[in-house]
Amino acid sequence: MGKILGIVNQKGGVGKTTTAINLAACLALDGLKILLVDCDPQANATSGVGVQRDDNRHSIYDVLMGDAPAAQVLLPTEIANLTLLPGSKNLTGANIELAGADDRALRLRAALAPVQGKFDLVVLDCPPALDLLTLNSLAAADSLVVPMQAEYFALEGISELVSTLERVRAAFNPRLTIEGVLLTMYDDRTNLAQQVTETLREYFKDRLFRTVIPRNIRLAEAPSHGKPVALYDARSRGTEAYFELAAEFMERNQIPNPRAEARKQAAAEAQAASKTGKTVKFWPYG
Repeated sequence: MGKILGIVNQKGGVGKTTTAINLAACLALDGLKILLVDCDPQANATSGVGVQRDDNRHSIYDVLMGDAPAAQVLLPTEIANLTLLPGSKNLTGANIELAGADDRALRLRAALAPVQGKFDLVVLDCPPALDLLTLNSLAAADSLVVPMQAEYFALEGISELVSTLERVRAAFNPRLTIEGVLLTMYDDRTNLAQQVTETLREYFKDRLFRTVIPRNIRLAEAPSHGKPVALYDARSRGTEAYFELAAEFMERNQIPNPRAEARKQAAAEAQAASKTGKTVKFWPYG
């Protein structure tokens, strides 16, 4: 049965949806069967993989409300191994509509159970708030990736998140762990970024990902084209960083990565070709 990975941070603007889209895409391009679940009413993960928002179409909202099974709501994407469970603005009402339900925190876990085994990994893009939708994601997830910027207020926010995780473990999901903390929009030229990184490394130790996601214009442009950055610009720094993150995730989870060697060979060929003036693809599928 596929592992469920939540991408969560109650603070907005930290690259959470960008990470959900691009980590899912890179893992899928590396050969894993991935389900991306858009749990955010903004539905940016849905449009970010090229699926137009349509509030008349079934979405994760209908699944949570019990109006449609997850299997009937799944949509294909441009990447063969990447499947989407779309979001919609209707999710805004779920916090109110589910408030009185006895199983209000466990709806997502139950909804994903029938389809979970068809995928190697289920990636949840969570809202930027500690609300009932996020609680459902925390109750369903096996582990979490926490994207954050290297700034002072992010340190305050992550302490609040860790406190919330402890309460969720006690009440709903004792298996929940932090897979790793991911630094995003990173600029290593600033002293503050380096100081925050050291503070996080002291606290989280090996749970701080070695990979950092740099500030990159291609990462910012890709969603407006409805593509993960690996499809939008296969040679960009953002693409390279998310493939490195995918490789580190697979290494941590002892998942074979047969395409890593193919990418290394392609990169070597690209470097050799640049010396001769020839043009080759940097990624074997890009």
